[in-house]
Amino acid sequence: MAETVLPRERIEPPRPLRRRLATEISAIAVIAHRDFVKLLRDRTRLFSELAFPFVLVLLLGPALQSGFGQAGSFDLTAFVFTGVIAQTVWQSSTLGLVSLIADREEDFSQEIFVSPASRYAIVAGKIIGESLVALPTALGVLVIGLIIGVPLTPLVVVALVLVLTVVAVYGGAFGLLLLSNISNQRTAQQIFPFVLLPQFFLAGVFNPIHNLPLPLAILSALSPMRYAVELTRNVFYGLQPGVAAPPMTPLPINVLVIGASFLVFLVAGTILFTRAERNR
Repeated sequence: MAETVLPRERIEPPRPLRRRLATEISAIAVIAHRDFVKLLRDRTRLFSELAFPFVLVLLLGPALQSGFGQAGSFDLTAFVFTGVIAQTVWQSSTLGLVSLIADREEDFSQEIFVSPASRYAIVAGKIIGESLVALPTALGVLVIGLIIGVPLTPLVVVALVLVLTVVAVYGGAFGLLLLSNISNQRTAQQIFPFVLLPQFFLAGVFNPIHNLPLPLAILSALSPMRYAVELTRNVFYGLQPGVAAPPMTPLPINVLVIGASFLVFLVAGTILFTRAERNR
């Protein structure tokens, strides 16, 4: 009697590591490119993101300088400039993550989440894309700084571009954490001003923050934007010893805090966001 041979279940072999890596990189690049192209097509957003820092740097810095003098021997125009450029990049990248909610409402996120790319690659693409979106605004603010006489050597300009790239990615990770459990754009628009506006003052964008009362000093230390602003000033003043510098948190502390909090924001935000996607 012939023995019956059952067909073996076909098992798909795991994809090679190189192929998986290529898929991840391709997904990151496509999503980042999509967000950057959307910015180039949105002239209104480009104008609005440049107009606000233009007004702050061009008017607020000289106005404070004329009203308060040297404020302890440092130039308030350069002080406001460094604060505004860091705040602009950080906030632009943070707010740009609202597009995740827009994608969710348009079911675009469902399409990308069923693709072969991992969720970490998808989130990384969104953060990198919004970081690229923030950098043209930073270049515009740098031009404004040159026009109004902020001391900017070629070395400082190159260093600021590199630091602001870090600031943009850091802001994107913070935006991901905020948006991870927000269900719609209307809720995001209500929450974001409440979270971001106090940080303008707690982060020292316009005002020194190293002699605050204890309750405000604690809130300032908990403000993520503070470390983005202070890191930018570390580089700006550190590369120009002849320019009088305001009190600042030391560079190693800023780097350590940004690195640690970035990992927390990225991992927690990704886990919470992907969990919300699964539960939809």
